[in-house]
Amino acid sequence: MFDAFAKVVSQADTRGEFISASQLDALDKMVADGNKRMDVVNGITNNASSIVANAARSLFAEQPQLIQPGGNAYTSRRMAACLRDMEIILRYVTYAMFSGDASVLDDRCLNGLRETYVALGTPGGSVATGVEKMKAAALAIAGDNSNVTNGDCSNLLAELGGYFDRAASAVA
Repeated sequence: MFDAFAKVVSQADTRGEFISASQLDALDKMVADGNKRMDVVNGITNNASSIVANAARSLFAEQPQLIQPGGNAYTSRRMAACLRDMEIILRYVTYAMFSGDASVLDDRCLNGLRETYVALGTPGGSVATGVEKMKAAALAIAGDNSNVTNGDCSNLLAELGGYFDRAASAVA
């Protein structure tokens, strides 16, 4: 896993080039947004249980067949596995957000996840819907100006949304 800095250095080293001015500007912007980035991650982390629980509650209200006998979240063991998976996806989204790099999300969470769900008979569309519900809650928390260092956070919100979109498309 590379953070944004290590990734830029590694890519420049591979090409045998100096780091470009545009790459330095992008890294400078990332440093300038560092406190806001940490505030976003802290807000999501501090509310992770409610984000997951509310997303699951909403998902099961929309798709009650999941919790009925024969459904993929029927029985407490399966329900716990569903909540665990949603929590893991949310945790890796925060890791990606903190590092400014999606590779940790891809490498340690999403790679092979769709295939696992297919093998288990888990409906990927339902998982994607759950991820979208977590996205809405996380964006609401991240967009709350009382929880974030002053300044424009639109680029961070877009980045955060992109990580959730990446996760939703990986499981759908």
